[in-house]
Amino acid sequence: MVGNTMSKPNEPFSSETLRLDYAAEADRIVAAIREQITKRLRKRGVVLGLSGGIDSSVTAALCVKALGPKRVFAVFMPEKDSEDESLNLGRVVADHLGIESVVEDIGPTLAAAGCYQRRDDFIRKLVPEYAADWGCKVVLPNVLENEGYNLSRLVVEAPDGTRQDHRMPLDVYLGVIAATNMKQRTRKQVEYYHADRLNYAVAGTPNRLEYDQGFFVKNGDGAADFKPIAHLYKTQVYAMAEALGIPAEIRSRPPTTDTFSLAQSQEEFYFSLPYDRMDLCLYGLNNSIPAAEVAAATGLTPEQVERVWVDIAAKRKATRYLHEAPLLVEPVALSQDAAD
Repeated sequence: MVGNTMSKPNEPFSSETLRLDYAAEADRIVAAIREQITKRLRKRGVVLGLSGGIDSSVTAALCVKALGPKRVFAVFMPEKDSEDESLNLGRVVADHLGIESVVEDIGPTLAAAGCYQRRDDFIRKLVPEYAADWGCKVVLPNVLENEGYNLSRLVVEAPDGTRQDHRMPLDVYLGVIAATNMKQRTRKQVEYYHADRLNYAVAGTPNRLEYDQGFFVKNGDGAADFKPIAHLYKTQVYAMAEALGIPAEIRSRPPTTDTFSLAQSQEEFYFSLPYDRMDLCLYGLNNSIPAAEVAAATGLTPEQVERVWVDIAAKRKATRYLHEAPLLVEPVALSQDAAD
């Protein structure tokens, strides 16, 4: 459960079950941010990457509410595959909140590290004619239509608009993902540069669905000093955005990965279902709600809900290592003075 839901215990399970007292929940998160930044982390403020998406926008707004606009610093980190809209909307949020920001184009760094070249070399194992002026993305089949393993596919688009769709062998999939993960790790390096120079903490922006399902890159967007909305379902993050007065153009933007050169939704890349249905399925699983009730709330069949639950469990198992701290042979205790 998250905060205090406003639905009554005897009401049927529905999207209303996830509804919160958002003013009270915002106050609770704000109090936690203040305590974590000033007492536990002992930092002066917060740095975060601002993408123009709902999660980073809500995180920024909560940090401003907790610490004030002068102690929140936003970093925009576009690269050659980024959508122009991401930078434009990020600036809308920064201006709306009155926070200082900087644009750090990470494209040259990624090119120098071979991010694009490495990715393209793996793609050419399937599409030899693939060139720098082509587009690409990685997609998953819809979990409701696929009873076997969800195998990612590569979609490429030639300059004339012709598209190809290929099933990816494991080595190609791993190579493409390894190369694109360099984007998230480079962004985090830039965030920590600014955090170090300002003596600020770095905010992570995953919502509960992303955090639970491992939709982040280890030591990339998964790295942070605190993650203030990781307990909120994506549906709740959208509602929180409205309660905090986030501009409408941010709230109306569908979730995207902004990682590949072709437009791509999070549903298409990872979750296989729209976030509102995924939220209800995840909540139902977490709270032992019968599949038939979850089915009625989502418009799915009980069998489809069970299939989604199997997929959730599989992703939890496959991504558990992402949550692990570095493993030690034996615990290494800090002195009490150091721990305090």
